[in-house]
Amino acid sequence: MLRAVAAGAAAVLAAAVLAGCGGDEPSAAPPRPPASTPTTAPTSDAAVPGGDAGDPGADASNLAQQAENLARESGKPTSDIAPRDGEVLGADVSWPQCPKGMGIPQKQGQGLPMPTADAEYVVLGLTNGPAFTPNPCLADQVAWVKQNDVLVSVYAVSSYPSKAALDDYGADGPYDASTTLGRLRNVGYQQARYNVGTMGKVGLVSPIVWLDVEPVPQFDWSPDLTANAAVIEGAARGYVDAGFKIGVYSTPHLYRTVVGDLTLGGVPEWRAAGQTSRAEALDRCGPDWSIQGGPAVMGQWVEQQRDLDVTCPGIAADLGQWFHRFT
Repeated sequence: MLRAVAAGAAAVLAAAVLAGCGGDEPSAAPPRPPASTPTTAPTSDAAVPGGDAGDPGADASNLAQQAENLARESGKPTSDIAPRDGEVLGADVSWPQCPKGMGIPQKQGQGLPMPTADAEYVVLGLTNGPAFTPNPCLADQVAWVKQNDVLVSVYAVSSYPSKAALDDYGADGPYDASTTLGRLRNVGYQQARYNVGTMGKVGLVSPIVWLDVEPVPQFDWSPDLTANAAVIEGAARGYVDAGFKIGVYSTPHLYRTVVGDLTLGGVPEWRAAGQTSRAEALDRCGPDWSIQGGPAVMGQWVEQQRDLDVTCPGIAADLGQWFHRFT
């Protein structure tokens, strides 16, 4: 999230967070897997073996199979959430709310406060900053959701792979591993399946996974927007193949900074307003703040060390599309 990934650089990102929201009624049907991004960039690399892209290697295959099994064992989320009028308040949390000292060295928990009592839902972060790093206190946060009987959904940060990750996962997935972009898509695909596995390990259920697309401090995206977009395409397909609806969290500016004009087919959008106000977050629900052409579901703002969220107009009529309720 904007505040979470900007820990230590909040002033810089706050200046960049001037972006926003769409307006059509969202569809209940999950999106189709995104198509490949057209590109004129080099797409082959004769020095790299093609691999067997249709049959993941042992490490990724085991992880992916475990992830899908755990997710599907939870069953399709069903909703007993009554239709609502008006706006519904919520919040999002991730590794910054973990106790101090937990997590990878670059993204250690900050002990920030959990949501206040007026939050009716919470969006839990699955990653500890970059991809392939789980939120170190996710199990405790899931327990908090259950204890406080709030609705829940999830988000996950995607990031550009290291050389080691590209070597490990580039041939493990549904894309042609003889091309650079194909290998990047396969890594994104495995990022998604890793996160689905993280959900399964803690018994976390959500009808949607929000793809957090923005700069990741200390884990920079590449200067090649087409290459970055390939990672996001692969991640999007990974979630869809595992049975999840997908949406995008970002701002127009930050999204384009990372992936240019990539569209995921107009999937739903969760739009950030930075350290502003509820009124500004609601303004992001308007068409001027569209990220990639999708309907606006939530606006987010930061206040008193908390990431706060509010549903956009019409969303509360069917909260079960966006949140799970543990019973």
